[in-house]
Amino acid sequence: MKKNLLMILFIFMFLLGFWMAMSPAEANPWEEVQEPYLGVEQSIGSYANGCLSGGEALPLKGEGYQVIRPSRNRYYGHPNMIAYLSKLAKKTKGFGLDDLMIADISMPRGGNFTKGHSSHQTGLDADIWLSFAPEPLTKDSLESPTAVSMVDLQNYALKRDNWMKEHAILFQVAASEPEVARIFVHPVIKETLCEMAWEDRNWLRKVRPWWGHHYHMHVRLQCPEGSLNCISQNAPPAGDGCGAELISWRPKPVDETKSVVTTTKKKRVKIKPGQCEVVLTQ
Repeated sequence: MKKNLLMILFIFMFLLGFWMAMSPAEANPWEEVQEPYLGVEQSIGSYANGCLSGGEALPLKGEGYQVIRPSRNRYYGHPNMIAYLSKLAKKTKGFGLDDLMIADISMPRGGNFTKGHSSHQTGLDADIWLSFAPEPLTKDSLESPTAVSMVDLQNYALKRDNWMKEHAILFQVAASEPEVARIFVHPVIKETLCEMAWEDRNWLRKVRPWWGHHYHMHVRLQCPEGSLNCISQNAPPAGDGCGAELISWRPKPVDETKSVVTTTKKKRVKIKPGQCEVVLTQ
Protein backbone atom coordinates (compact mmCIF):
# COMPACT_ATOMS: atom_id res chain seq x y z
CA MET A 1 0.00 0.00 0.00
CA LYS A 2 2.81 2.36 0.98
CA LYS A 3 4.67 1.58 -2.26
CA ASN A 4 1.55 2.34 -4.30
CA LEU A 5 1.11 5.72 -2.56
CA LEU A 6 4.74 6.61 -3.22
CA MET A 7 4.35 5.62 -6.85
CA ILE A 8 1.21 7.76 -7.24
CA LEU A 9 2.97 10.71 -5.57
CA PHE A 10 5.97 10.30 -7.87
CA ILE A 11 3.77 10.25 -10.99
CA PHE A 12 1.84 13.29 -9.76
CA MET A 13 5.02 15.31 -9.15
CA PHE A 14 6.41 14.26 -12.53
CA LEU A 15 3.25 15.37 -14.36
CA LEU A 16 3.13 18.64 -12.40
CA GLY A 17 6.73 19.44 -13.32
CA PHE A 18 6.08 18.57 -16.97
CA TRP A 19 3.00 20.81 -17.07
CA MET A 20 4.88 23.73 -15.52
CA ALA A 21 7.74 23.33 -17.96
CA MET A 22 5.36 23.29 -20.93
CA SER A 23 3.24 26.22 -19.74
CA PRO A 24 3.99 29.49 -21.60
CA ALA A 25 5.77 32.19 -19.66
CA GLU A 26 3.59 34.96 -18.34
CA ALA A 27 2.90 37.37 -21.19
CA ASN A 28 4.31 40.88 -21.03
CA PRO A 29 1.29 43.18 -21.61
CA TRP A 30 3.47 45.91 -23.17
CA GLU A 31 4.57 43.48 -25.86
CA GLU A 32 1.00 42.39 -26.52
CA VAL A 33 -0.16 45.89 -27.55
CA GLN A 34 0.09 46.40 -31.31
CA GLU A 35 -0.96 50.05 -31.72
CA PRO A 36 0.06 53.36 -30.09
CA TYR A 37 -2.06 55.01 -27.42
CA LEU A 38 -3.99 57.80 -29.14
CA GLY A 39 -3.43 60.42 -26.47
CA VAL A 40 -1.34 63.55 -26.19
CA GLU A 41 2.24 62.90 -27.32
CA GLN A 42 4.22 62.42 -24.13
CA SER A 43 7.19 60.47 -22.84
CA ILE A 44 6.26 59.37 -19.32
CA GLY A 45 8.66 58.27 -16.59
CA SER A 46 12.34 57.46 -17.00
CA TYR A 47 14.17 55.91 -19.94
CA ALA A 48 14.31 52.58 -18.06
CA ASN A 49 10.91 52.73 -16.35
CA GLY A 50 8.16 54.45 -18.27
CA CYS A 51 5.83 54.45 -21.26
CA LEU A 52 4.83 56.39 -24.36
CA SER A 53 1.64 58.25 -25.20
CA GLY A 54 0.89 59.45 -28.73
CA GLY A 55 3.78 57.51 -30.26
CA GLU A 56 4.42 57.32 -33.98
CA ALA A 57 5.76 54.55 -36.19
CA LEU A 58 8.91 55.19 -38.18
CA PRO A 59 8.17 54.23 -41.82
CA LEU A 60 10.07 51.03 -42.54
CA LYS A 61 12.00 52.69 -45.36
CA GLY A 62 12.81 56.32 -45.91
CA GLU A 63 15.40 58.62 -47.40
CA GLY A 64 18.76 57.41 -46.15
CA TYR A 65 17.61 54.58 -43.85
CA GLN A 66 16.01 51.13 -43.56
CA VAL A 67 14.36 49.63 -40.46
CA ILE A 68 15.80 46.22 -39.59
CA ARG A 69 14.04 43.37 -37.76
CA PRO A 70 10.59 44.96 -38.31
CA SER A 71 8.78 41.85 -37.04
CA ARG A 72 9.79 42.88 -33.51
CA ASN A 73 7.38 45.84 -33.76
CA ARG A 74 9.91 48.07 -32.01
CA TYR A 75 9.96 50.95 -34.50
CA TYR A 76 7.73 53.36 -32.56
CA GLY A 77 8.92 56.51 -30.85
CA HIS A 78 7.99 59.91 -29.56
CA PRO A 79 7.37 62.20 -32.57
CA ASN A 80 10.61 64.00 -31.67
CA MET A 81 12.54 60.75 -32.15
CA ILE A 82 10.84 59.95 -35.46
CA ALA A 83 11.64 63.47 -36.71
CA TYR A 84 15.22 63.17 -35.46
CA LEU A 85 15.90 59.84 -37.21
CA SER A 86 14.39 61.08 -40.48
CA LYS A 87 16.48 64.26 -40.30
CA LEU A 88 19.66 62.37 -39.41
CA ALA A 89 19.27 59.92 -42.29
CA LYS A 90 18.74 62.72 -44.82
CA LYS A 91 21.84 64.52 -43.55
CA THR A 92 24.07 61.44 -43.60
CA LYS A 93 22.85 60.61 -47.10
CA GLY A 94 23.83 64.14 -48.09
CA PHE A 95 27.35 63.39 -46.85
CA GLY A 96 27.48 60.36 -49.14
CA LEU A 97 26.79 57.64 -46.56
CA ASP A 98 24.83 54.52 -47.47
CA ASP A 99 21.50 53.83 -45.77
CA LEU A 100 21.48 53.77 -41.98
CA MET A 101 20.17 50.56 -40.41
CA ILE A 102 17.68 51.59 -37.71
CA ALA A 103 17.08 48.90 -35.09
CA ASP A 104 15.06 49.04 -31.86
CA ILE A 105 13.36 52.27 -30.82
CA SER A 106 10.35 51.42 -28.60
CA MET A 107 7.19 49.36 -28.68
CA PRO A 108 3.90 51.07 -29.69
CA ARG A 109 3.21 52.28 -26.14
CA GLY A 110 6.72 52.03 -24.81
CA GLY A 111 7.11 50.01 -21.64
CA ASN A 112 9.55 47.28 -20.74
CA PHE A 113 10.80 44.46 -22.93
CA THR A 114 10.85 40.89 -21.67
CA LYS A 115 14.48 40.77 -22.79
CA GLY A 116 16.93 42.82 -24.81
CA HIS A 117 16.74 46.24 -23.18
CA SER A 118 16.12 47.85 -19.83
CA SER A 119 15.75 51.27 -21.46
CA HIS A 120 13.91 52.15 -24.71
CA GLN A 121 10.71 52.58 -22.67
CA THR A 122 9.67 56.15 -23.45
CA GLY A 123 10.23 56.44 -27.19
CA LEU A 124 13.39 58.50 -26.72
CA ASP A 125 16.03 55.79 -27.31
CA ALA A 126 17.06 54.35 -30.66
CA ASP A 127 19.73 51.90 -31.82
CA ILE A 128 21.53 52.58 -35.09
CA TRP A 129 23.80 49.82 -36.32
CA LEU A 130 27.32 50.67 -37.43
CA SER A 131 26.76 48.64 -40.59
CA PHE A 132 25.50 50.54 -43.61
CA ALA A 133 23.15 49.25 -46.32
CA PRO A 134 24.42 50.18 -49.80
CA GLU A 135 21.25 48.82 -51.42
CA PRO A 136 17.70 47.80 -50.40
CA LEU A 137 17.91 44.76 -48.14
CA THR A 138 15.92 41.63 -48.89
CA LYS A 139 13.16 40.57 -46.50
CA ASP A 140 15.42 37.90 -45.00
CA SER A 141 18.33 40.32 -44.63
CA LEU A 142 16.10 42.85 -42.90
CA GLU A 143 14.95 40.25 -40.38
CA SER A 144 18.39 38.67 -39.85
CA PRO A 145 21.02 41.32 -40.56
CA THR A 146 24.69 40.65 -39.87
CA ALA A 147 26.16 42.76 -37.08
CA VAL A 148 29.67 44.08 -37.77
CA SER A 149 31.68 44.80 -34.64
CA MET A 150 34.06 47.75 -34.61
CA VAL A 151 35.98 46.43 -31.60
CA ASP A 152 38.35 43.55 -30.93
CA LEU A 153 36.81 42.79 -27.54
CA GLN A 154 39.57 40.44 -26.37
CA ASN A 155 42.34 42.94 -27.02
CA TYR A 156 40.36 46.12 -26.29
CA ALA A 157 41.30 47.59 -29.67
CA LEU A 158 39.61 49.03 -32.73
CA LYS A 159 39.02 46.71 -35.68
CA ARG A 160 40.61 49.03 -38.23
CA ASP A 161 39.50 46.89 -41.16
CA ASN A 162 35.86 47.55 -40.19
CA TRP A 163 36.15 51.21 -39.13
CA MET A 164 35.61 53.81 -41.87
CA LYS A 165 35.66 57.60 -42.06
CA GLU A 166 31.89 57.36 -42.58
CA HIS A 167 31.52 56.15 -39.00
CA ALA A 168 33.16 59.31 -37.69
CA ILE A 169 30.84 61.42 -39.86
CA LEU A 170 27.81 59.52 -38.52
CA PHE A 171 28.78 60.15 -34.90
CA GLN A 172 29.51 63.84 -35.43
CA VAL A 173 26.27 64.51 -37.29
CA ALA A 174 24.20 62.44 -34.83
CA ALA A 175 25.62 64.04 -31.68
CA SER A 176 25.57 67.62 -32.99
CA GLU A 177 21.78 67.85 -32.98
CA PRO A 178 20.56 69.89 -29.97
CA GLU A 179 17.82 67.41 -28.97
CA VAL A 180 20.38 64.65 -28.32
CA ALA A 181 21.15 64.01 -24.66
CA ARG A 182 23.62 61.13 -25.05
CA ILE A 183 25.00 58.61 -27.51
CA PHE A 184 26.28 55.38 -25.96
CA VAL A 185 29.20 53.57 -27.62
CA HIS A 186 31.90 51.10 -26.63
CA PRO A 187 34.79 52.91 -24.86
CA VAL A 188 37.21 51.94 -27.66
CA ILE A 189 35.01 53.78 -30.19
CA LYS A 190 34.92 56.83 -27.94
CA GLU A 191 38.73 56.72 -27.68
CA THR A 192 38.96 56.52 -31.47
CA LEU A 193 36.79 59.62 -31.89
CA CYS A 194 38.78 61.46 -29.22
CA GLU A 195 42.06 60.80 -31.04
CA MET A 196 40.78 62.42 -34.24
CA ALA A 197 41.35 66.07 -35.10
CA TRP A 198 38.09 68.03 -34.87
CA GLU A 199 37.62 71.74 -35.37
CA ASP A 200 34.68 71.65 -32.95
CA ARG A 201 34.89 69.09 -30.14
CA ASN A 202 31.79 70.12 -28.19
CA TRP A 203 29.67 67.27 -29.55
CA LEU A 204 32.12 64.70 -28.13
CA ARG A 205 30.74 65.46 -24.68
CA LYS A 206 27.51 63.67 -25.60
CA VAL A 207 29.28 60.50 -26.78
CA ARG A 208 29.38 58.37 -23.65
CA PRO A 209 31.32 55.12 -23.13
CA TRP A 210 29.24 52.06 -22.25
CA TRP A 211 29.90 48.34 -22.58
CA GLY A 212 28.18 46.32 -25.28
CA HIS A 213 27.81 49.06 -27.87
CA HIS A 214 30.50 47.82 -30.24
CA TYR A 215 28.31 47.14 -33.30
CA HIS A 216 25.71 49.86 -32.81
CA MET A 217 25.24 53.31 -31.35
CA HIS A 218 22.46 54.06 -28.88
CA VAL A 219 20.98 57.54 -29.31
CA ARG A 220 19.05 59.07 -26.43
CA LEU A 221 17.04 62.27 -26.77
CA GLN A 222 16.24 64.84 -24.10
CA CYS A 223 12.80 64.95 -22.52
CA PRO A 224 10.49 66.79 -24.95
CA GLU A 225 8.65 69.99 -24.13
CA GLY A 226 5.19 69.14 -22.87
CA SER A 227 6.25 65.82 -21.36
CA LEU A 228 5.93 67.05 -17.79
CA ASN A 229 6.25 63.55 -16.31
CA CYS A 230 9.38 62.65 -18.26
CA ILE A 231 12.43 62.09 -16.04
CA SER A 232 15.68 63.20 -17.66
CA GLN A 233 19.24 62.27 -16.77
CA ASN A 234 21.74 64.76 -15.44
CA ALA A 235 23.78 66.40 -18.18
CA PRO A 236 27.12 64.74 -18.97
CA PRO A 237 30.16 66.17 -17.17
CA ALA A 238 31.75 69.29 -18.68
CA GLY A 239 34.43 68.82 -21.31
CA ASP A 240 34.80 66.40 -24.19
CA GLY A 241 35.05 63.29 -21.96
CA CYS A 242 38.38 62.29 -23.50
CA GLY A 243 40.57 62.44 -20.39
CA ALA A 244 40.86 60.50 -17.14
CA GLU A 245 37.20 59.44 -17.17
CA LEU A 246 37.65 57.60 -20.47
CA ILE A 247 40.96 56.07 -19.41
CA SER A 248 39.21 54.61 -16.35
CA TRP A 249 37.22 52.30 -18.66
CA ARG A 250 40.34 50.47 -19.83
CA PRO A 251 40.68 46.92 -18.46
CA LYS A 252 42.76 46.63 -15.30
CA PRO A 253 45.56 44.04 -15.04
CA VAL A 254 44.32 40.90 -13.33
CA ASP A 255 45.87 40.27 -9.91
CA GLU A 256 45.76 36.49 -9.62
CA THR A 257 46.65 36.63 -5.93
CA LYS A 258 43.33 38.25 -5.10
CA SER A 259 40.24 36.14 -4.59
CA VAL A 260 37.08 37.28 -6.30
CA VAL A 261 33.95 37.45 -4.19
CA THR A 262 30.68 37.40 -6.11
CA THR A 263 27.45 38.62 -4.63
CA THR A 264 23.94 38.17 -5.94
CA LYS A 265 22.03 41.43 -6.21
CA LYS A 266 18.35 41.42 -5.43
CA LYS A 267 16.32 42.59 -8.43
CA ARG A 268 14.43 45.74 -7.49
CA VAL A 269 10.80 45.83 -8.57
CA LYS A 270 10.12 48.99 -10.55
CA ILE A 271 6.73 50.66 -10.25
CA LYS A 272 5.72 52.62 -13.32
CA PRO A 273 4.15 56.08 -13.14
CA GLY A 274 0.38 55.98 -12.68
CA GLN A 275 -0.27 57.44 -16.14
CA CYS A 276 1.22 54.30 -17.69
CA GLU A 277 -1.72 52.23 -16.49
CA VAL A 278 -4.03 54.41 -18.60
CA VAL A 279 -1.65 54.23 -21.59
CA LEU A 280 -1.53 50.43 -21.37
CA THR A 281 -5.19 49.63 -20.81
CA GLN A 282 -7.18 52.21 -22.76
